Amino acid sequence: MYIVLQRIKTLMEDCSNGSKMWLLMQIQPLANSFHELTLELSTLLDIFPVKEVDLSQDVEELVVLVRKQCTQSKPLMDPRDDFLRREVIAMLDRIKKEIVPDHSRLKQIVENLGLRDSSSCREEIESLQEEIQNQTNEKSKADIVSLIGLVRYAKCVLYGSSTTQKSDHRRQKSMSDISIPADFRCPISLELMRDPVVVASGQTYDRESINHWIESGHNTCPKTGQTLAHISLIPNCALRNLIAMWCREQRIPFETAGSNQKVNGVKATKAALEATKMTVSFLVNKLSVSQSMEAANGVIYELRALAKTDSDSRACIAEAGAIPILVRYLGSAVGSELRNLQVNAVTTILNLSILEANKTRIMETDGALNGVIEVLRSGASWEAKGNAAATIFSLSGVHAYRKRLGRKTRVIKGLMDLAKDGPSSSKRDALVAILNLAGDRETSGRLVEGGVIEVVSGVINELPEEAVTILEAVVKRGGMLAIAAAYSAIRKLGVILREGSDNARESAAAALVTICRKGGSEIVAELAAIPGIERIIWEVMGTGTVRARRKAATLLRILRRWAAGVDINAVDSSSMMTTTVGTSRIVLPA
Repeated sequence: MYIVLQRIKTLMEDCSNGSKMWLLMQIQPLANSFHELTLELSTLLDIFPVKEVDLSQDVEELVVLVRKQCTQSKPLMDPRDDFLRREVIAMLDRIKKEIVPDHSRLKQIVENLGLRDSSSCREEIESLQEEIQNQTNEKSKADIVSLIGLVRYAKCVLYGSSTTQKSDHRRQKSMSDISIPADFRCPISLELMRDPVVVASGQTYDRESINHWIESGHNTCPKTGQTLAHISLIPNCALRNLIAMWCREQRIPFETAGSNQKVNGVKATKAALEATKMTVSFLVNKLSVSQSMEAANGVIYELRALAKTDSDSRACIAEAGAIPILVRYLGSAVGSELRNLQVNAVTTILNLSILEANKTRIMETDGALNGVIEVLRSGASWEAKGNAAATIFSLSGVHAYRKRLGRKTRVIKGLMDLAKDGPSSSKRDALVAILNLAGDRETSGRLVEGGVIEVVSGVINELPEEAVTILEAVVKRGGMLAIAAAYSAIRKLGVILREGSDNARESAAAALVTICRKGGSEIVAELAAIPGIERIIWEVMGTGTVRARRKAATLLRILRRWAAGVDINAVDSSSMMTTTVGTSRIVLPA
């Protein structure tokens, strides 16, 4: 009896705490579930030994009454709820046929469900998104996606912009400050991996990043430098599942790359897609006739939120012609008059740029790139500048655009200034964009000329992984000017080698090998002057990643050859070096 009562309690809590719209759609099976539990309770009460238990007369009468009521129970639905459910289904059917819903009837439906303002609609959307994760049936998931589209449309056309933008912004900001586990970051982009894949060397990268690397003409593993035996990419399903679980725990949307037709991992339905198109059309038309900045800000805020949800929304927004309109709100005059409007406009463009096709649309729209660069250089807030830098990073994912962006002095100067003077979150955005641009040899030279090594040396204590990874990339491709500039960073790299994370130590070791090999004896002498450097290198050889161990062994060999007065580069690649630590003989590969 206790177990049955607990099941009844749990079912009631699920109904109270979940999505109102989904509860309405499940009213028939829920009524059946309550009826079945009531019958179970009735059976238990029938066999309950009332006479053998010392009950008061009042309680005994209550038992008899409950037993009688349970026996007479029937599955029961409120006719009004059933009518409302059929109205929702009919409205979704009309949306599938591209018929715009009647706004007055739509308002009656959502108000009957208690959705009476923008905030309650947003909460309902979040509840529906959580409900998707609880479902195992694909049809149920698809039905929920359709309902999300309907509620989102209702939110925009009935209630307009959210009146709680500030609280929402605080939530988003705290999410961006979440520390992503190192194993979940792509070694190339340093961003959370959406579609982790394994290459021939055994290393894991995000599919989009490693694809760009290979398409740029590289045939080596970015981390290990090994020549790839083949360029097949094997999905790392185990890691992707772990990342998805972590994202759910942190309440971060997780959309795998290449899932352009999916929302929360579920294929978008015809109703959901048409609802999205109707929502976008309504917002873009409203934005095009907005008379005030406040009105425009509310609409752009909704576009920003919508562009963050899924690829279908991003495609619809761009296809509706939103990008040229958004460009109007990137200027410094807008930022000085209404700071949030500039932030929302550049962030919407950032969210749109996630979709590959939209990168081309943004780059080919008159004034779009210059507008983003203007925000990067003179945005009204650090958030606006940081999101402009993130947009540059996103656009530079296309090799041709990376070269084009790298040739713009204003881009390099803007990223440098942001990395030097901005808060940590904005610095990280700038550094990640710089790292992407450094993948091009010509741009690496421009970065060095612009003082990138001095900038990353200044932030190496605050953001060691990002800074050291950039140093490794720049000294590899930036020529002798980069090596000369890196001389001042050698001691800081030594500190990272001793105290940094595994990834940071790996990059530090690789950077030091390149600097020493290209810089000659004077630079090796500077490294050798660091107290305890050989012991530090030995520690990396014992506890570092596979690549870090190999680089540390090479670094130790360079130091030993320098100490012996031998040319550090005159070593046959197949030779071995033997050294002694305590009573053990260690063979170091060349």
